[in-house]
Amino acid sequence: QLQLVESGGDLVQPGGTLRLSCAASGFSLDNFSVGWFRQAPGKEREGVSCINKSGGIRVFPGSMMGRFTISRDNTKNTVYLQLDSLKPEDTAVYYCAADPDRGLLRRCTVTEYTTWGQGTQVTVSA
Repeated sequence: QLQLVESGGDLVQPGGTLRLSCAASGFSLDNFSVGWFRQAPGKEREGVSCINKSGGIRVFPGSMMGRFTISRDNTKNTVYLQLDSLKPEDTAVYYCAADPDRGLLRRCTVTEYTTWGQGTQVTVSA
């Protein structure tokens, strides 16, 4: 059974940092494209950043650029999302998702991914 488990979400103050982890079980992420997405209350789920099997990265345009960094460690079967300089508007549930890599850098949209984790809550507040 393919499973993704996110962890690392927490309550942090503005300007703080977090590192989210997305661990896979039941399959190897080596040949998968993996993406991080987020969903704030009352809003649609949106892409944050995606990484393909070769390490190519797509960052969703917007206020997250330059603050969030995706990386992968295939030896640990895990993909990470480093969150720096957090703002209150970054408060959301963060999800990771995976889909077999097809050799192209994804646009990093929700519809491109088929296997999803349950999410981890990130709250940025003073």
